[in-house]
Amino acid sequence: MARRDVPLTGVERFFDPDEVIVSKTDLKGRITYANRVFQRVAGYDEADLMGAPHSIVRHPDMPRCVFKLLWDTLAAGKEIFAYVVNRAGNGDHYWVFAHVTPSFDAEGRVIGYHSSRRVPERAALDKVIPLYRQLLDIENSHADRKQGMEAGFAAVLALLAEKGIGYDEFVFSL
Repeated sequence: MARRDVPLTGVERFFDPDEVIVSKTDLKGRITYANRVFQRVAGYDEADLMGAPHSIVRHPDMPRCVFKLLWDTLAAGKEIFAYVVNRAGNGDHYWVFAHVTPSFDAEGRVIGYHSSRRVPERAALDKVIPLYRQLLDIENSHADRKQGMEAGFAAVLALLAEKGIGYDEFVFSL
């Protein structure tokens, strides 16, 4: 299912600005829906994606601390916007500007997650890519992966405190 043994190609994939990549997952992050745009850009068939962990498209250059921020925000029942680099099944990569929201049942309980991803502005990526490299360097400077992720997360919080803004304001300022 996951094609982690396929080497990274360094080739960037693109999709049209009027297209939206959509997926839904259960509470454990297993894919329950993947639209055709997602299937095409990610390079997976629907059968490959259904029931697979959403991390099937996780790129090794994506800082884990950003996912911690994402999951912490979703766990609080809130939506989040984030820039994400994903890995296609053949080793290519593609950037998205993701809007991830919890899905609720009639009683207001979170039952899963919904993500809509659009083409990011290149000017924003010019700022995001070096930031993510710094965060990855921080994470990788620790022998313990969890400590590395926590150090990266602390760096994100320090950056926001230094700028005197919240995460949402930061993301939309890029």
